[in-house]
Amino acid sequence: MGFMMGRTTMNTNRSRIPSTAPQRAHRTLYSRSGSLENVCILISRRSMGSFPKSSYNDHRINMDILKKIMCQKTTKFKKVWTKHSKAAINYVNGRIYFDNFSCCYSSFVCIPQKLYEMPKCSKSEKIEDAILCECPLGEPLAQASDYTPSILAVTGHDWLLRISADTGKILQKVFLGASRRFKYISWDETQATVVVTTIKKTCVYHNQQSNAIFHLAVFNVFPLSLVGVLEIDKDVFGSNVTNVMITNGVLTVMHSPGLVRLYSFERIVKECMQQQCVIGETCNWKGETGIVGDFPFGLPCNITVTERPPVLFEVACFENVLQVGGYPWHYIYTPNKKEKGTHHICSMDDHSLARNGIREMKFCSIEPDWIHFHPDFSERIIHVGPDNISVLKLKELTDDAYKYEVIEEFAIRADREPKADNKVTFTASGRMVKKRINQLDDDTGQEVFYAVMYEDELDLLMVVAVTHTEEDGVAHVDLHCNGTGRILKKIKLQEFWDVTHSHALVFDRDTVIHIEERPNHNFSCFVYKMHCGSED
Repeated sequence: MGFMMGRTTMNTNRSRIPSTAPQRAHRTLYSRSGSLENVCILISRRSMGSFPKSSYNDHRINMDILKKIMCQKTTKFKKVWTKHSKAAINYVNGRIYFDNFSCCYSSFVCIPQKLYEMPKCSKSEKIEDAILCECPLGEPLAQASDYTPSILAVTGHDWLLRISADTGKILQKVFLGASRRFKYISWDETQATVVVTTIKKTCVYHNQQSNAIFHLAVFNVFPLSLVGVLEIDKDVFGSNVTNVMITNGVLTVMHSPGLVRLYSFERIVKECMQQQCVIGETCNWKGETGIVGDFPFGLPCNITVTERPPVLFEVACFENVLQVGGYPWHYIYTPNKKEKGTHHICSMDDHSLARNGIREMKFCSIEPDWIHFHPDFSERIIHVGPDNISVLKLKELTDDAYKYEVIEEFAIRADREPKADNKVTFTASGRMVKKRINQLDDDTGQEVFYAVMYEDELDLLMVVAVTHTEEDGVAHVDLHCNGTGRILKKIKLQEFWDVTHSHALVFDRDTVIHIEERPNHNFSCFVYKMHCGSED
């Protein structure tokens, strides 16, 4: 699956929360040593199976074969399907969702085919947000339906639905509670724990005085069971809270202007859980008795925090943008007093700045640069500007005032003509004219990097580059070696790419999905499939 990291996408992080990387013991190496160039040898090894000293398994060999076939000159990507919609379009693991997740198409086949379409519902009952759940292999589950891939969806009238990803049948329903306005769902721990979050509430909500700013309902997913419901109280966490998130067991609270605090959610549950609540069982809560998860009782707010928990980490940062990753743990942020585009890379241990840890790209552009920890867990960092992609890594230092140094591993440059010094020109009559404004790095006619993706199964970096003219924009997807940055293939997109529109692009094995959002709620989905042919 390709992970998109772009300038403007339709599925951006709503809360700009920290990203995290797993511990060193669980990280994967981006350099796949011992990989073979010969497809025939890979096929032979697949048929014979893995050997004790071999790092290969059948899936890895299959992906290596696919990667080598994909990068051949004779392999093309052809647009096979287009569909338009007046509602948002989403893609999750081989499934394309239309009409607020109520209509699903499979992209596994050569041309996408409809899997199901759910009955029409009122606007208040529509699905607001959803994620895909797939059960872990080898674990016994209580019910046969738990093994079915499913969509966990939160609706506009505060229901959590578990829907079969293949048929659209509702497998389970949980009423979250009236007057809380749950809207977002995300992973705390992928394929293990989910968090359903409300919109931000004002002090007066539904004509009732309330100190609650957010509510977060946390569930284990296999089987679906309630961990608890946490209330973010302005008297405990502060009245300037702007957003909250739970990820990897860490409660992240964002404040204005530009302050991020991290807390241990596990400690909060251990110390502040008032009562265990089980979905489907009778519960007595504050004098009211009902069935947990049934209408109208819903879910009790059984995690009550009366005083602020110990802060694990806090930092003042521009626009609450904080990213966490690397090993040992580092974080990337822009100080409040700095301009956007100045990124600091510091150790979480003591806030010390790494050598070369202040990253600033020298360019002149309307769009800012952006920086992320690499999603392949290689502890690297990707820094992207309009015409340059720098892949950086942290190097440990000894006997030095700095503990770590940021060094460039490789760079990818945009395909551009060398800049000519045109500050001084001459008219036809010979009069000299001096220009006061330089050309922007993302001006019309120049190739600009729009997004970077990582395809984890193929271990490839995908770079979306766009050349925008006065009439339209031409985009292509470049496949680069994740270890060296060497370009392996170019895939030209047939449709025009308007840089003023929002775009999402997914690369999933042999499929490219391009989703575009145009003004007035007009959405389009373009699907490309890999085709192997002879040299023309």
